[in-house]
Amino acid sequence: MSPLQKHNLYSIAFLKNDFKASITVFFVALPLCLGISLASGAPLYSGLLAGVIGGMIIPLISKSTLSVSGPAAGLTAICAMAIVSLGSVEKFFLSVAIAGLLQILLGVLRLGGFTHFIPSAVIKGMLAAIGIILIFKQMPLIIGYDKPDFWKEELFNLITFRGFDMSGLSEKVSAGAILIACFSLLFLIAWKKWMAPRLVFLPTSFVTVLAGALLAFVFQKYVPALSLTSSQFVLLPADGFAEPKIPEFSALFSNSQIWKSAVVIGLVATLETLLSIEAIDKLDPSNRITPQNRELVAQGFANFASGVLGGLPITSVIVRSAANAEAGAKTRLSAFLHGVWLLLTALFAASLVQFIPYCVLAVILMRTGYNLARPAMIIGVYKQGREQFLPFVVTIAAILSTDLLIGVVIGVAYAIYFLVKHTYRAGYTVQERQDGSIRQFTIDLALNVSFLNKKRFMELLERIPEHSLVEINGTRSVYIDHDVLEILHAFKVKAADRHIQLVVKGLPETEVIAIH
Repeated sequence: MSPLQKHNLYSIAFLKNDFKASITVFFVALPLCLGISLASGAPLYSGLLAGVIGGMIIPLISKSTLSVSGPAAGLTAICAMAIVSLGSVEKFFLSVAIAGLLQILLGVLRLGGFTHFIPSAVIKGMLAAIGIILIFKQMPLIIGYDKPDFWKEELFNLITFRGFDMSGLSEKVSAGAILIACFSLLFLIAWKKWMAPRLVFLPTSFVTVLAGALLAFVFQKYVPALSLTSSQFVLLPADGFAEPKIPEFSALFSNSQIWKSAVVIGLVATLETLLSIEAIDKLDPSNRITPQNRELVAQGFANFASGVLGGLPITSVIVRSAANAEAGAKTRLSAFLHGVWLLLTALFAASLVQFIPYCVLAVILMRTGYNLARPAMIIGVYKQGREQFLPFVVTIAAILSTDLLIGVVIGVAYAIYFLVKHTYRAGYTVQERQDGSIRQFTIDLALNVSFLNKKRFMELLERIPEHSLVEINGTRSVYIDHDVLEILHAFKVKAADRHIQLVVKGLPETEVIAIH
């Protein structure tokens, strides 16, 4: 194949995959960057800056092909509290920069691999829960509610509905927003089915947003009864990055609260990033695995740069990453380009973005949410058995009723319960035979026998009747806990007292506590 042919093939693949995906991620990321800034109490440009840095710096260092980074909704409460407690955004930005250095240190010390111990069922439960949240959190936007809240700290709380005033709801419902959302959804489905295979160079999300914005313009111009209010459109500040605030470096050693905030931001951002990376690797059709320590170094450099320049903390974000994977991205170029689009939009196209209705963006997010919580995936987990399905369901319920990190911890704890339960049962197998008047017991120890099996061994040996023949076989065991060895060796004395003929194979010797 000639170099020209290779170049043409790459160009087609780029247009079909990464370029299209970057447009989709851009439309998802833009309102989130602005909203997270508002919810954090930081300047609007801080969220945009974090989105640009997360998009353009991290892909240059990270090896994750599908992950997209930027300001995260899960950190809004921490950021808001830090700004208040520190007394200024300049001190807060210094904490963000220090948090980045902390992440670099964690990556260099190779401490990023602990999420590999999180069970697959919990990761799938996290993805499904985020999908459910995405779907439900778009409902207010689709019906025309003029205070979109998908970026607030209660992003993962579907029970309290704080921030969503239910009183006078009928007055907030907009027929225009509902019609535009329904039209956009039908347009998206139809375009993806019939036109996308032919026009591979046109991203489905871009065309959908364009169609929805045009319909909103038509309503605004010719059907005043269906027109949207200004608060139902994306609001992008016209001044872009004017008058940026930089960290207050003079307070570095004079204010201990800066360091405390940096540790909290660094640890929470690290957890969210590693959980997102683990989840996104599950969505990768090519089954590529992200080097987690390198990812921490990349995130650390981005957070340091964001803090120094006056941006919000950055993490790998599951919503944007899932949209990237669902849109067909193949390489890191998609994430990089989404950062380029954010930068160009902030600098040159702020006035155009304000024609995009929130309800159209909500339709794109709902599609992403559905793909994360596909019924086929849930049925697949159910068919794997209760050991997979119950931790999966518990993780979903915990995340919906608390938040992402607490929900995952609860899911892991429940999965560990199943592990302990099965380890407790799987310490040995027993074969019992009757040879005339003598009962014979053959006890084969498992490959690994832990202290969790201690109680079962004690109960088994106590049940063996007098004048029996017992064989304890540990030749297959790789590891036998010392507590269990003590019980088995102590049984030798009891066996002699109870006239039990005992044969022991493959048990290492150990000291047994006794009266001397």
